[in-house]
Amino acid sequence: MVERKVAFITGASRGIGRAVAVAAASMDYDFFLTGRNESALEETVKVVRKAAAKAANDNDKSRFGCGEGPLIVLHTEDLSCPEAAERLFEAFSRSFDRLDLLVNNAGIVGAKPVGDYSPDDWEHIMNINARAPFFLMQYSIPLLKKADPGFIINIGSVVAHKGYENQALYSASKHALLGYTKATAREFKETNIRIHAINPGGVNTDLVKSVRPDIDTTDMISPEEIAETVKFLLRMKGNAMIDEISVRRRTKKPWD
Repeated sequence: MVERKVAFITGASRGIGRAVAVAAASMDYDFFLTGRNESALEETVKVVRKAAAKAANDNDKSRFGCGEGPLIVLHTEDLSCPEAAERLFEAFSRSFDRLDLLVNNAGIVGAKPVGDYSPDDWEHIMNINARAPFFLMQYSIPLLKKADPGFIINIGSVVAHKGYENQALYSASKHALLGYTKATAREFKETNIRIHAINPGGVNTDLVKSVRPDIDTTDMISPEEIAETVKFLLRMKGNAMIDEISVRRRTKKPWD
């Protein structure tokens, strides 16, 4: 029987996180999935199990000893709490003793003029977008060193390179995420841990639509396209290494 790998995915209740879990279901992973909405996480479980079963049937074999599908552990957590990352990793460690893939996907967008942000806004956005991913990386590294290889994939944003009006705090949080992704990749470059950043433009998620209900979603990137990018990185296990992938909408200017 194929040895099961373990993926830890934040923000897995919908959007990119759910799409990544579905995509990884065909790659022999068990899952620790987190989010704030338990019912939405349970819906993710259904689609992940369906994808795993389809993959097993397509390959004319069962990857799962008793045909039960992947082990999926759910944990609800509000990453805006300063202690959230520690609580999450403690919960993870009660269920798994190995880790092969950490996907820091959970995020929140802020859209206000710079003068309207409060200290509470700062704490809320920075805790979710920057603090929690940083400490989840820190807690994960000892286990990822034992993987063959171990992956950290941080889902950022185009604003990690650009600054859009009324998104000063969101931009700051994604610049932070990219900054310590670069630094950590250098720090662990001699190990078996592969650390990547994916920085997409507008992705058709509920998060974007909540901030920009007026936006035309027909030309936006789909969560599934980002998930396929994650799968591509997970297949890169040779001598080639990709630090960052920037993904733009097809209708945007190339190299802009």
